[in-house]
Amino acid sequence: MTAKNLPFERAEYDLRLARVRNSMAEKSLDALIVSDPSNMSWLTGYDGWSFYVHQCVIVSMDGNPLCFVRAQDANGAYRTVWMPDDDVHGYDEKLVQNLPLHPMQELVGVLNGRGFAAGRIGVEMDNYWYSAQAHVELVNGLTEATLVDATGLVNWRRAIKSAREIRYMKIAGQIVTDMHRRIRERIEPGLPKNELVAEIYHAGCMGIDGHGGDYPAIVPLVASGADASAAHLTWNDQPFKSGEATSFEIAGCYKRYHCPTARTIFLGHPPQRFLEVEKAVVEGIDAALEQAKPGTQCQDLANTFCAILEKRTGIKKQSRCGYPIGISYPPDWGERTMSLRPGDQTPLQPGMTFHFIPAVWRDDWGLEITESFVVTESGAETLSNVPRELVIKE
Repeated sequence: MTAKNLPFERAEYDLRLARVRNSMAEKSLDALIVSDPSNMSWLTGYDGWSFYVHQCVIVSMDGNPLCFVRAQDANGAYRTVWMPDDDVHGYDEKLVQNLPLHPMQELVGVLNGRGFAAGRIGVEMDNYWYSAQAHVELVNGLTEATLVDATGLVNWRRAIKSAREIRYMKIAGQIVTDMHRRIRERIEPGLPKNELVAEIYHAGCMGIDGHGGDYPAIVPLVASGADASAAHLTWNDQPFKSGEATSFEIAGCYKRYHCPTARTIFLGHPPQRFLEVEKAVVEGIDAALEQAKPGTQCQDLANTFCAILEKRTGIKKQSRCGYPIGISYPPDWGERTMSLRPGDQTPLQPGMTFHFIPAVWRDDWGLEITESFVVTESGAETLSNVPRELVIKE
């Protein structure tokens, strides 16, 4: 095996592990089963497209974490985690998608062998990658143990980014800036959407200034006309049309760290409603980002934006205005903790990173202008450099 090329120094992984163990101690946990691939990577460095099968990282109060993956993926773990090979367990191939056999049956044996047969074990209950059947298998196999919901325990520890993490996100911001530049240059009536999306992918993978791009956790969201009234539609092979607006929500990604940025492009002359909403949205974003200082609550940004939008346009925004971002894997680039919305009183702290997405979706049209930013000691610093405007291309 050749030397590993880890994205972070060992000291950073040690600090992350210590943060998680502090939270485990608060919940009196003996062990924690981490199934979220973003959390797995953040703790160990593991990086592979293997999250379609069961896998996890086991964290105890001492010693190294254990990376529990399909045997076929063990070599990938050996190549990417900071721990020695002895801390990787590859489970038997016969357990893969072969009910009533299940990988958690082997995990039960691993946990028993490590002394957790009667322990308090945390699991990420509300998690895309931890299935109901996985939980049933653990409950049935660990009859003397107590399974405790630890959803978000690791996610919250990821909230404040290190200097290296922010550097990676700024590189992702440079990448997405270039992706939007390519969109503005290439889009025109008659161009099939899939051809432009191919350009988006090309720019995202090529990266910037010698930094190669990674795949984002969400595919390009590209919707035109009435389809732009929906938040999460992808592209098709239909041509762009004059007289229509298209929203592009895309992200640059570098070493799994994301910088999403959305803009809307109107081909032709936009109706007055677009211009009025654009003015209100930009004003609201400016005012909200001006507030994004340490100590400000998450809800303050949303309340500020929504008040300006309603005052200027009469539109009441119902959806949240943003969420934290960072390291991530499909299907989501959010961290699934706090939200920029009324009622969330979480105070901002230096090093927190957010996608501020005060998008407007109406019955038959939509407008997206978003910014990703990091909270600094003095305020918000945006991570990309895309003109904050409705792009009009005659």
